[in-house]
Amino acid sequence: MEKIDFEKINKRHIEESSDFLKVLADKCIGCGKCEIICPVEIYKIEDKKAVIDPNYKKRCLECGHCWVICPQDAIEFWYPDGGTGVIYENG
Repeated sequence: MEKIDFEKINKRHIEESSDFLKVLADKCIGCGKCEIICPVEIYKIEDKKAVIDPNYKKRCLECGHCWVICPQDAIEFWYPDGGTGVIYENG
């Protein structure tokens, strides 16, 4: 029986896809609902607008809660390409 190299599988490199989350500043009213609902705290309210952490791709769980809760439709969210989404590093 052939051995499977799990180390190789666990360390495979996948190209990051383009952004899958964006705040439309012209629509955002700074209500803070996205900041409250995000389980990994990628949002902050600065100058009365929601701002996304530049490293959000490493932490976002792709749950879409922010997109659903925004009363102004100021958050654009797309599920990333297959194989480029959530990465579990320590679990």
